[in-house]
Amino acid sequence: MLVNLLNAINEWVQGLISTMGYPGLAFVMFLENVFPPIPSELVLPLAGWLTLGENASFSLWGVTVVGSLGALAGTYVFYGLGRWFGEDRVRYLLRRFGKWLLLSEQDLDVALAWFAKYGEYVIFFGRMVPIVRSLISVPAGLAKMNLPRYSLYTVIGTALWSFLLAFAGRLLGESWPVVSEIIDQYEHVVLVLGVLVVVGFFGYRLWQMRKAAADKQKVEMSNE
Repeated sequence: MLVNLLNAINEWVQGLISTMGYPGLAFVMFLENVFPPIPSELVLPLAGWLTLGENASFSLWGVTVVGSLGALAGTYVFYGLGRWFGEDRVRYLLRRFGKWLLLSEQDLDVALAWFAKYGEYVIFFGRMVPIVRSLISVPAGLAKMNLPRYSLYTVIGTALWSFLLAFAGRLLGESWPVVSEIIDQYEHVVLVLGVLVVVGFFGYRLWQMRKAAADKQKVEMSNE
């Protein structure tokens, strides 16, 4: 029964994107963050495939931007639950209604552990991991993470994820469903790559700051 339900959801998602275009994509990406059984691994490659041809209904950059903004709006639901409901009430809601979203308290425990281990940066690379990308917003809300910073990390992470999946769907063409299968098999590899991107980004920014400080010191010394 569950398999039939998920297949029906996937068919509905594909039909919505194909007929409604960008509004449908934004709505589905919003729902994907609230209702994890809707996988972005299916949604975004399909949108990428629809960027092909003379009568293409999407562009690669359009999918990236709209997908990111739709996903950001969806993450505010769980962020708000964490910030204004508190952990005890969130756990109660998961025990009471989580089964309808295919979420459990154990999923929340994983998200809390990740946030505790990696800090706020997990908001960026956690967007690339199924289930975690939805519930990671809860510990951010519980910690009352600065909303503009939370939004920035979320947009960057979802934009990268949206672009990569849409680009993969564009490259594969009619074989776009293969992307979902590959993600399922190499989920841990995707996570590692996400962590490396975060480390590389902040390492580069740190190098820039040190270089700027060294250049400023040289100028000051030369003026003495």
